[in-house]
Amino acid sequence: MSLLQRTLGPFTTTAVGEGEMPLTIENNRGHDVGLRTIHAALDAGCRHLDTAWAYYTPGEEEQTGEKLVREALDTWDGPRDEVLVATKVGLRRAWDGDKPVWPRDGKPEHIIAYGKQSAQALGVDAIDLLYLHRHDPEVPYEESCEGIKALLDQGVARWAGVSNVTIEQLDIARRVLGDRLVAVQNQYSPVHLETQDTLEYCAKLGLAFVCWSPLGGYRHPYDDSKFDPFRKVAADHGVSYQQVVLAWELAKGDHVFVIPGAHRPETIVDSLQAGELELSDEELTYLG
Repeated sequence: MSLLQRTLGPFTTTAVGEGEMPLTIENNRGHDVGLRTIHAALDAGCRHLDTAWAYYTPGEEEQTGEKLVREALDTWDGPRDEVLVATKVGLRRAWDGDKPVWPRDGKPEHIIAYGKQSAQALGVDAIDLLYLHRHDPEVPYEESCEGIKALLDQGVARWAGVSNVTIEQLDIARRVLGDRLVAVQNQYSPVHLETQDTLEYCAKLGLAFVCWSPLGGYRHPYDDSKFDPFRKVAADHGVSYQQVVLAWELAKGDHVFVIPGAHRPETIVDSLQAGELELSDEELTYLG
């Protein structure tokens, strides 16, 4: 399968990547299914894997997401050097009663420690792309960014990104990280349009904009009727509505990437085909 490729900083990689999170947080389908899902994505031509230090089930082994990505690449017989692996630091997992939560930890010394642990879990000398996962309100954002800068300076990571940011936070990160900042990863989908301003700002700056939960996500309820127009266009094309959603997002600009998650091989392989789906100007106008 020939997949759409785009430029992300110094990398040329697939515009549709795989978001690893569903494979190792709660309600996953187990290690073997997770491994098969990543292998299916790679075999289908995906060359962009996204994980995080915090992708594990609260109370169980930490960093299982990063470890699964390493195992998948170690047991895959394809060209490992073609695969961009991105990870994120600055969050942990815990329980709030019966609810799993994501405690934030942006202290620079902890960011540095987590980054080194991520490199170790991934089995690499230097992480391809390392994101600051989310702002810790107890730590000035600039200080957390300084932790990422230290990891770049020490060679633990090659390039940096920031995630879940406002334009103001992005400007702070730019001042600290300079031209080694190459990507922004924010939630964006038909039900989460709040970061449209950041998407457009990244285009002006020449930064990649990576959409997480581009299909709306599955951990929180949302208005499913928002996807009805996409279902109509999908019926016209004879494809899944998920492909249409991803193609619509990719049409927002050549700097846009999507990293849909999947619980099983079949769904990620379907999503990967979105980059080859061409939507007409009329369809794009209809979808908004």
